[in-house]
Formats: sequence, C-alpha cells, structure tokens
Amino acid sequence: MYTLYSMRRSGNCYKVRLALAQLDIPHELVEIDILQGETRTPEFLKMNPSGHVPVLEVTPGNYIAESNAILWYIAGGTPLAPDDRIDRTSALQWMFFEQNSLEPYLGAAFFWLTMVKGGRELQMHALEDWMEKGYQAFSVMEKHLATNDFFAAGHYTIADIALYGYTHVAPEGNFNLDNSSAVVTLLEELEWMSCASCSQRRLPDLPGATPRTASSCT
Repeated sequence: MYTLYSMRRSGNCYKVRLALAQLDIPHELVEIDILQGETRTPEFLKMNPSGHVPVLEVTPGNYIAESNAILWYIAGGTPLAPDDRIDRTSALQWMFFEQNSLEPYLGAAFFWLTMVKGGRELQMHALEDWMEKGYQAFSVMEKHLATNDFFAAGHYTIADIALYGYTHVAPEGNFNLDNSSAVVTLLEELEWMSCASCSQRRLPDLPGATPRTASSCT
C-alpha cells in the first residue's frame, strides 16, 4: 500500500489526495506540519532532499516527490493520464504551466494569507506581484476554456486536477474570479466531481471507465 506524506492545507498535496480517492487507490495518509519544521528533519529529508510535501512512498524505501510527478505515477494506465502522444503532451503543457505560472503566485498568497499569522503584513511587498501574475494565469486559462470543456485531451484528466488544486481556493488568497467565468464554470464542475461529503455524487464519466460514486476525497 502507498503511503502519502501530506499537509491537509496544501493545494499540491490536495491534488494527490483527490486523484488517489477518485481512482480508489488504497493508501495510508501521514500528516506533515510544515509550519512546525517537520519537512526539515533528517528523516524527512532522506525521503525528499528538497524538503517539500507531498511525498509518496510507493514501495518501502522508494519515494516520489513533486505533486505532478506523483499524479502521473498513480494515474498511469487510467483515463486520467492520456495515452495519445498529443493529448499527453497537452496535459504536460498545462501541468508545467500550473507549476510555473499559477502555483508560485496562488500558492504563495494562500500560504501567507491563510496559514501564517501576520502573513499579510510580512509579505505586503510581494502581494502586488502575486496578484498581477495570478491574474495573468487566469487570463490564459479563461481563453482556453472559452472553447474547451477541459484543459487537455477533451476530457477530465490529471491536468484538470493539477490546475484545480490552488485555483479552487483562489478567493482565500484574495483573488477575485468575477472576470473568469469559464474558469469558475469548470471549478464548479470539478467541485461536484470531487465532493467528499455527498457519497451518492458520481465521479466524472471518464472514457472507458465504469461510472462510480465518490468515496472520500478529503
């Protein structure tokens, strides 16, 4: 069984937990508190020298770090990970975009404004840049979703999960999505798909997959 080292309030960790739940993959969850320095201990740094969560232990002593790399590993061979070369490249493109153009700004705002006491005052010098870069990313996403239902392959994939991770909590980081109607529409659809509390709500009907009901996505 997999073991996931994760922090509940992390968008990067949420992506992996959501995919594991939607794929019904058994796993043990170990909560890590980055605010208490638990990713900087010698034991954790042996698992991931960069000192970041999430980390997935796939077999005893074998670890995978980086949320999007973990998504590809656990989704391999399922409809969430496209097989077609073009579709796979498109998914990778959006997942690179998420880590380079979205997560650094939404993730930083979410962390400092919701998890660190006095974080706003400590990061006033950076907030304007985070807002500007975050809205630039939303604009790119909005243009794509104006003519596409999902980000890659024409159906729900790990690219959507990757972009959902921090975008669905953007308002908590002071981002306003009023001018991103297509993004909001997709977020609402993915929220329905990822519902943890309503066990009768179906997960997305993926090509080649048997419709299932949601288990626990928390």
